[in-house]
Amino acid sequence: MTGVIPSQTIETMLKTGEISVTQPVAEGQVQPASLDLRLGTVAYRVRASFLSGSGRSVQDRLAEFEMHRIDLTNGAVLEKGCVYVVPLMESLALPDGIQAVANAKSSTGRLDLLTRTITDGGTEFDRIASGYTGPLYAEICPRSFSVLVRPGMRLNQIRFRQGQSVLTDADLSALHDRSPLVDGDAVIDDGLGFSVDLKPDEGTLVGYRAKPHTGVIDLDNIGHYDPAEYWEELHASDGKIILDPGAFYILVSREAVSIPPAYAAEMAPFLAMVGEFRVHYAGFFDPGFGHDAAGGTGSRGVLEVRCHEAPFVLEHGQVVGRLVYERMTDVPEQLYGVGIASNYQGQGLKLSKHFKTV
Repeated sequence: MTGVIPSQTIETMLKTGEISVTQPVAEGQVQPASLDLRLGTVAYRVRASFLSGSGRSVQDRLAEFEMHRIDLTNGAVLEKGCVYVVPLMESLALPDGIQAVANAKSSTGRLDLLTRTITDGGTEFDRIASGYTGPLYAEICPRSFSVLVRPGMRLNQIRFRQGQSVLTDADLSALHDRSPLVDGDAVIDDGLGFSVDLKPDEGTLVGYRAKPHTGVIDLDNIGHYDPAEYWEELHASDGKIILDPGAFYILVSREAVSIPPAYAAEMAPFLAMVGEFRVHYAGFFDPGFGHDAAGGTGSRGVLEVRCHEAPFVLEHGQVVGRLVYERMTDVPEQLYGVGIASNYQGQGLKLSKHFKTV
């Protein structure tokens, strides 16, 4: 079997030691097609982001770049604009033929909290080679808000794959015919394209822009913070906005996306030639996201957008990203949204779970 490994197989990997943990697995840590990774007890403040490189360990590189270390046991603030490396509670002993990819969780991305996984001998962020045996580390760089973290917090997640099972455009078109992947026509070209919604059905609110000077966000506080203290509302009456260089935005897709139970999807990096912006730090879409079988009935994709060097005009309906669909090796026993308190099933334009509902 080739494809993305489902929750029940991840449970088996935990039992056999292919995934090891320093603390018992937490409730809800195993997701339909991924495993949440947990922060350990210490954070290393480093001078710069780094990859360990072939033949070298993360600890080797920390000896070069560490400025100081922070005990997270009783909670500690990771400051905006700084780079930290945190050993995770999980480590791997992958068999040959099983590779892994990591990504920030949705709530992490919506806080502009750049979080990437690094490994010993790693030459890429978030990509873990078949057969890797060793520890996992999170590199964390808060971009918009300083955050208070504690051991056990889950900022990123890991997905395991056996072989390659990415759907071709022909496969994707056939799947869309059987089980619509978006409402309306599907733009399929090297994945499923989706566009930005800047003409809402009601009102003129199209998104949010992060304020530059705010207080700390305690990541344990759910539904706690007043959005107005951290975000500026973005309104558009003519279907377009201008992105400011260096600013961070929360927008929403025009299409409602659906992930059938036997599939998973990942947000592909978007080509820079399309515009001066990057979309979506948190790229995993679990089986059942937005799907009728999981109570989703179509869920919009929330877009985390950072503008680069030049101001850029973003217009309603402009294609800003694409989803790459993959087959699962088996349908997960638990789908996204069904009985697992998924925060973003059936969502529209929505900030992270830490903010009060607008």
